[in-house]
Amino acid sequence: MATIIPLADVDPALIEELLDRAFEPERHKRTAYKVREGTDWLPGLSFAALDEQDMLAGTIQCWPVALTDTAGRAHPLVMVGPVAVIPEQQGRGFGKALVVASLAALDPRAPLPQVMIGDPEYYGRFWGFTNEYTGGWSLPGPFDQCRLLVRCDNPAILPAEGMLGPWRG
Repeated sequence: MATIIPLADVDPALIEELLDRAFEPERHKRTAYKVREGTDWLPGLSFAALDEQDMLAGTIQCWPVALTDTAGRAHPLVMVGPVAVIPEQQGRGFGKALVVASLAALDPRAPLPQVMIGDPEYYGRFWGFTNEYTGGWSLPGPFDQCRLLVRCDNPAILPAEGMLGPWRG
């Protein structure tokens, strides 16, 4: 059973070590890093999972990003991820618990749309993420269009086209 705690309570060096183990040290070159470049993760939506021995097993970070439409208007979104679990702990439900905690922490009075790069079948089945509305969206680097996912209570507010990048508001 995972214990979920605020990510802000974890030593940043341990977070970086976990991300290196879960992905690889070259992860900083990925397009997702360019999307959130120059921003800090959102403490109220970012969490860590501890295993039965209170050791760090996984993390989730959420970031302030925006989709800038063709008219130059920035539409704020929350970028979910990375969802990272150390290899020896994968398959035990830590990642799922982290996503549940993060999405539950969204303010229900005014939830911003959430965007992520991930497996559409997995994230769609459990949390309603879809690539149905992201076909006209661009990112500042290479990406697989079918893996660009969004979750939104009212998809009519989403621009059909735009460039995803850091929130500068």
